[in-house]
Amino acid sequence: MGTEQLETIRAFDVWKRKGPGELVRYRCFEDCSNSRFCVQSADFYQSPITPDRLLQLEKQFIELLLEESPFSRSESFPTVEEAIADHDASFK
Repeated sequence: MGTEQLETIRAFDVWKRKGPGELVRYRCFEDCSNSRFCVQSADFYQSPITPDRLLQLEKQFIELLLEESPFSRSESFPTVEEAIADHDASFK
């Protein structure tokens, strides 16, 4: 059996108001081994919020995390603010 290094990461959300009735939830991670940050994805919300939309976003979040490490998917940064700015610039 091979030795696989296990990754320990902390997930948290950062919310931003984009305008009247519009929110963005950044799905952020911190690598616990080095305190670097990345953003896996951003979820956009507008009224009306439906249970189906919430379920779809949660399912997508988990599926992306299962596929590969969020740190393999994007660059890491010393602050969460830098990670969010990079994510915004990459997906304009």
